[in-house]
Order: sequence, then C-alpha cells, then structure tokens
Amino acid sequence: MKNIEKIKLTINSTIKEALQIIDTGAMKIALVLDEENRLLGTLSDGDIRRGLLNGLSLDDSIESIIFINPTVCGINDSKEEILKMAVAKKLYCIPIVDENGKLVGIEEVDDILKPVNFSNKVVLMAGGLGSRLRPLTDKTPKPLLKVGDKPILETIINGFAKYGFTNIVLSVSYKAEMIEAYFGDGSKFGVNIEYVHEDQRMGTAGALSLMREKLTEPFFVMNGDLLTNINFEHMLEYHLSNNTIATMGVREYDFQVPYGVVNVEGHDILSIDEKPVHNFFVSGGVYVLSPDVLKVIPDAYYDMPTLFEKLIEEKKKSISFPIREYWLDIGQMSDFHKANAEYHGVFK
Repeated sequence: MKNIEKIKLTINSTIKEALQIIDTGAMKIALVLDEENRLLGTLSDGDIRRGLLNGLSLDDSIESIIFINPTVCGINDSKEEILKMAVAKKLYCIPIVDENGKLVGIEEVDDILKPVNFSNKVVLMAGGLGSRLRPLTDKTPKPLLKVGDKPILETIINGFAKYGFTNIVLSVSYKAEMIEAYFGDGSKFGVNIEYVHEDQRMGTAGALSLMREKLTEPFFVMNGDLLTNINFEHMLEYHLSNNTIATMGVREYDFQVPYGVVNVEGHDILSIDEKPVHNFFVSGGVYVLSPDVLKVIPDAYYDMPTLFEKLIEEKKKSISFPIREYWLDIGQMSDFHKANAEYHGVFK
C-alpha cells in the first residue's frame, strides 16, 4: 500500500493546504483524519471546486466540503475484493482501515494490478510429526498431505507468492528429505526456498534461533499445517504502521457451555444463564516479527506463546491482527476432512 503521510489533513486544515496536497500528490486525493488516526472523510479536487463555487475562500476550513462517506476496504480484504470494489465504484484508489476505523494505508488500482515482490522472508514451520493425523503421517509428513489437489504446504506457499512474498524459509525435521525432494529450490513454484534443519525439537519460536543471520527485516512465521487466505500484504503493513515488535494473527473463537450456568452469591442463586456462549481470541498460528525479537529467543526449545509472554513482560509492544477470512488449523483428522470438503470453494 501507498504511504499516506503526504496526503493527510485534519478537520481544521484550510482549503489552500488541501489544494497543495492534492496538486503535489500523485493520487489526487487527500485523507482527513482525527487525532486517533481514524478516517473522517476524503477530499478531491472536485470537492474543493464545488466549495469555491459556493463562496468559500482558500483560507476557509475544509470541514464543510469533505466527503464523509468514502468507500473503504478493510485490512482483511483480498486484492480481488479491493479491485472488484474499485471497479464497481469507478475509483482509482481506496483507503484501507482496520477494525477500529483507523487508517492503515491506501491502495491504488494500478498497484494492485502490478506484480510486486517483497524482500521480507516467510518462515514456515514444517517439521512436526503430525501424530494426531496418523496413520496418514506414518509415511508422509503432514505438510505434504494433499488437501484439494495439492499438498497443504504448497497452498500456503502459493498464498504468500500471490501477495509478492517469494523468499521462503522452511524449517524441517520429520521426513525432511521428502519435503526437499518435492519443493526443491522453489523455482517451479515461482519462489526461492531455503531449508533449516531442526536436529531436535525447537518449538515455533526456538527454531528461529537457527536462522538469525537470515532474518534482517520484518518477517512472517506461520505453521505449516494452516490454511488461510489472509491478505499478507496488509498484515505486514499493519505491523509496520503500528511500529510494533511483534504482531500475532488472532481468530475469534466461540465456546458454548452445554449446561445452564448458575450465578450464586453465598448460597443464594442470583441468576441462571442457559447454555451461555463465551467469546475468546485465540492465536491463529501466523505472525509478523521484527528482527529485534531474535535477541529474546534462546538457543533452545521455545514456543511462540512464551515469546509473546516475554515481550509483554519486557514491555515491548506486541499487537493482534484480527483474522476475519478463511482459517483452518489442520490438527485433527476431522479438520483434515473439513479442509478437503471446503478447499475448492475457498481456494479455487
């Protein structure tokens, strides 16, 4: 996404200031934000001309002429969804906001259509035993189990490549030779693949200690048994725009208590909630981390929850990225069957 610093205005900006921004900017639009970086509206050359024709002067505030109902897309919207919206509304660019209405960036149609390549690496954890999927994993590592018409790991790699992330690091262990034989250097999949071998179990975060020299800019970490169609470009932009050391993709999870819950005080019954539903956020198994996190990780087994707990303890900023789109962790046999049933409707 385009950086929006040069096209930002406040509600108290003057029409003259707005003209300067619009005339010097390539996007021919200005974005009006409040103090919390929430999008209040947009301003175009046409909006300003109409204001001047109605008797406003260059020194007047833009408050009365901003367009307060602009078309926006969310950080979870895919390139296809953004492009479809832009075409339908005949727009050249669309602001991107998070779930709180805060501006993250702006997408231009021309940029969406251009092929793009990011240098940021993607670390995929593909070394697990897949014990809960036995006997399927007795002879095949879980990342190579086919969902739809291709291995799980191939769908993951294709998902990152679609957004221009082509530098892949595979952390492998169990039946690593099969994974390397299938993917090779990644060239036939349009990506570059490096391999890191875990000689002993290192955990989701501990394995990163084996690749410190490779990770010199913000990078993704994702479990190799996870199917999702996250907009990875927006997730990286979200991480960068929030100036955070670690971003965790989180998923809403509902749990219904199968009984009536009795609320008591002493011996007195205050109320009864019949089969209440509790809502939680759970880790989605996909992360964006800045290289500074590597200083925290020991050369030993270390899992990702422990890493985040350590960052919180040291008061280092870590944030959540809500995953609203398709997401499925293939941990159990029922998940594997579910993924196969849903695959073609989601990824084709």
